[in-house]
Amino acid sequence: MTPGHDMNREPASPKKGHMPSKNARGFTLIEALIAISIVLIMSGISYYSLRPAWQDARLNAAYNGTLMTLRQARQWAVDNRKTYQVTFNPVGLPPGTNMIQINRMDAGLVGPVVNQMTLPPDIQFLNIPGIPNTVTTTPDGLGTGSKAVQFDIGVAGGVENQIYFFPDGSARDVNNNINNGVVYLARVNELYSSRAITMIGSAGRIRGWRLYASQTAGIPHWSQQ
Repeated sequence: MTPGHDMNREPASPKKGHMPSKNARGFTLIEALIAISIVLIMSGISYYSLRPAWQDARLNAAYNGTLMTLRQARQWAVDNRKTYQVTFNPVGLPPGTNMIQINRMDAGLVGPVVNQMTLPPDIQFLNIPGIPNTVTTTPDGLGTGSKAVQFDIGVAGGVENQIYFFPDGSARDVNNNINNGVVYLARVNELYSSRAITMIGSAGRIRGWRLYASQTAGIPHWSQQ
């Protein structure tokens, strides 16, 4: 007998493939559905908590884009010694589209489109009821807030949605009159989403404004940005 060998012990069986314990198992269908439901709920909470920030980002992009498009058209006029036409919502746009278009003027005729800027779908050129509506309370004292796009203020015979920037930096209308005006942007039914951009034609000065509520009486007022 071999020393140390236990005659009563069974020889070890050869190792086979690992057999999982009856307690080890995957997710059941119910558990998977619960996990998916939790993920969807958390995603929904995140969406609604971030939604105001996304809306503000789109509004600011529309406002800044409009402001910069006007300033760009004026700068092109000065730099290139050409006249540039800016049109708000040119004829033929699809319903619900809000756009600014810049055309170069060639020999007194409307030339090619050199730039376009379209507002996000939830932002419009819009004057919401409730914005200040007197000459002393509107941005730069221009107009009475009665129209979303109102250039050629105080001059008859022009086109309210068009501006012509001249090489001397001035802004004029189709009849060569100095052009003053304002354009409003906002989301529908959201008074304090309102923004405004004004233009003083003699110097081609373009300024931006935002609507705030007064801390004392809650009266809307414009503040230059």
